[in-house]
Amino acid sequence: MKKLSILSILLLTITQAFSCDICGCSSGNYFLGPFPQFRSHFFGTRYNFKSFESRLKSDHTQFSKDFYQSIELWGGLNIGRKWQVLSFVPYNINKQTSDDGTKTNNGIGDISFIVNHKILDKRNTNANEKMISQQLWVGGGLKLPTGKFSPDEVDIIPEANNQAGTGSVDFILNAMYTLHVEDWGINSNVNYKINRSAENFHFGNQFNTAAFVFHSFSSGSGNTTVNPNAGLLFEKIDANELNKSKVEDTGGNALLAAAGMEVNFAKMAVGFNTQLPVSQNLSNEQTKVKMRGMLHVTFLF
Repeated sequence: MKKLSILSILLLTITQAFSCDICGCSSGNYFLGPFPQFRSHFFGTRYNFKSFESRLKSDHTQFSKDFYQSIELWGGLNIGRKWQVLSFVPYNINKQTSDDGTKTNNGIGDISFIVNHKILDKRNTNANEKMISQQLWVGGGLKLPTGKFSPDEVDIIPEANNQAGTGSVDFILNAMYTLHVEDWGINSNVNYKINRSAENFHFGNQFNTAAFVFHSFSSGSGNTTVNPNAGLLFEKIDANELNKSKVEDTGGNALLAAAGMEVNFAKMAVGFNTQLPVSQNLSNEQTKVKMRGMLHVTFLF
């Protein structure tokens, strides 16, 4: 199911030239998203995009329209019956268009690894002879500083948002739960990302949770399964810090609705979803999340 970004605003004193690079915090975003069903291991690619529009309350001429894209290699490996390793290698494409012009920054992002342990795997039949299955995975991992993080020291607050990486080793806590009742199911996940500082700048810690309801339709041969799905995502991000001091007008939360589809073939899965905000309060209501989306092609083994 991958994560919402946050605005950082730089307000200078009245005796200085005014500068405002309003943008979403692309490098700080983190969202796992739904996973394909696989027995042993999978490998594929995902495309993600997210867009934001921002405008200063104190001066409406100061604005920013931001579009962040990521092309990601991802993979998973089940080790025995109880362990699972997941990896993510992104290439980020960032574009910010503001009253000061257009800025772009592309490059390899921060690689992440997660190790999960299965603590629940249960199958049974209820009183109505319907098959019920449950799985619960719990784990954690690391995000490595493989993406470039080199903001200008003078403008580090706005420029930190437009970097390919965050410059820090961060920690990830993760849980995934799936419930099947015949052809219906619920897939949910919760993750918490603990960020560390780089260049005296600290992206706020992030909490994400999502739940998707889906229904499976199988072909006559049973080799193809179509799973339309719909769900909700909630994201909360703490305020950023510079030199251990809170950066004003950063942090916030958002609730998004999502709809999509997963198509599973014998050894391949294709999926997509689109996300739109239901409610949000980001950066003191000066940034608005617009449309987000995801598309993946994954090979199952």
